Amino acid sequence: MIGELIIIGAGAAGMMAAFSAAQAGVTVLLLERNRALGRKLLITGSGRCNLTNQTDVDELVANLPGNGRFLFSALQQFGPAELMNLFQTQLGVPLKVERGRRVFPLSDQAKDIVTALEGGLKKLRVRVLTEKRVVQLLRTAAGAINGVRLASGEEFHSKAVVLATGGASYPGTGSTGDSYRLAEAVGHTIVPVFPSLVPLETVESWPRQVEGLSLNNINAVVFYQGKKLAAEFGDLLFTGFGVSGPVILSLSRKVVPLVLREPGSVSLRIDLKPALSGEELDRRIQRDFAKFIRKQYKNALDQLLPKSLIPVIIELSGIDPHKPVHQITREERSSLVNLLKQLPLTIEKPRPLSEAIVTAGGVCIKEINPKTMESKLVSGLYFAGELVDVDGYTGGYNLQAAFSMGYVAGLAAASRLQS
Repeated sequence: MIGELIIIGAGAAGMMAAFSAAQAGVTVLLLERNRALGRKLLITGSGRCNLTNQTDVDELVANLPGNGRFLFSALQQFGPAELMNLFQTQLGVPLKVERGRRVFPLSDQAKDIVTALEGGLKKLRVRVLTEKRVVQLLRTAAGAINGVRLASGEEFHSKAVVLATGGASYPGTGSTGDSYRLAEAVGHTIVPVFPSLVPLETVESWPRQVEGLSLNNINAVVFYQGKKLAAEFGDLLFTGFGVSGPVILSLSRKVVPLVLREPGSVSLRIDLKPALSGEELDRRIQRDFAKFIRKQYKNALDQLLPKSLIPVIIELSGIDPHKPVHQITREERSSLVNLLKQLPLTIEKPRPLSEAIVTAGGVCIKEINPKTMESKLVSGLYFAGELVDVDGYTGGYNLQAAFSMGYVAGLAAASRLQS
């Protein structure tokens, strides 16, 4: 069907492109390689789906360190207010705003977002075909888009195609990097991809001793060549390979490019007691030691630290674990305070791209029209979502970027078919 808009990929960007295009009045064919739609959406935000951030365009751009300014036009056309209105008014999903202006479905269920989008597409009579893997973009003799070819050999033809197959993170959800090969085959440049928002491996092995320990409300700072690179306040998780959790995922965006070039070049300092100054923490420790004056050092930290972390701190402090607390010197206590305020780790490398929440890199933005998401190289080809070289921090920024690109690409592609 020549008049049918083809959209490849039924994630956040693809479904939104299908929605906006169908709402504009064109017939839409949505092709998805998985059996179900929105598989990656279902696991975002730990299954809660942080779908946007209730802020303005300038703040959104600032939180998209990977080419955020490229999305200025798209975010103006379809930003957080428009997205929230669509879900609450048109799709019937109540939303709530939490700390940091993060927006979630009121139910805390990502499946409600996916179900609502599926219902919206059904009402708009979008034709959805699952388990359909696209292996080639077809072009006319003049070079314009002409449709797609599937792995089965089946072909669908159209003068407008939206490519929204995701990046290369979480390949189990269908984001296997097919989009890069498809784009590259028609002449597009692929900026080398790397994991963004990803757990980090450490040189030190002691995190393995406290695997599974989650620390709340800590302050984490990363340094590169002795200079402060970034800092985050929030929750951190120790793992068998190093560190993870919200603060680490946010810091990873700046850390990963450096450690990929120079493994071990970035150091991490964790303030376990950010609410206390060094002097206040010292007085707190003195009170604890006075309370446990008859105990050995190894048995005097129970009210100060999580149980599993105590052996690690004892070892790193260099204080004899059997030493009675009343014999601990001022210098030793000062060393302990410094350790608790600046617990050191060295970042060796990121976890694999397959474990990243977001892929950085992708189709070069210089080859895409930011107002329409249309390729500057191939007439009728549009891009949307994670395959584009745009990425951001945690907080709903990446999903908003995907939804905005999808919405704009769908409208522009629909307009092309109607012209």
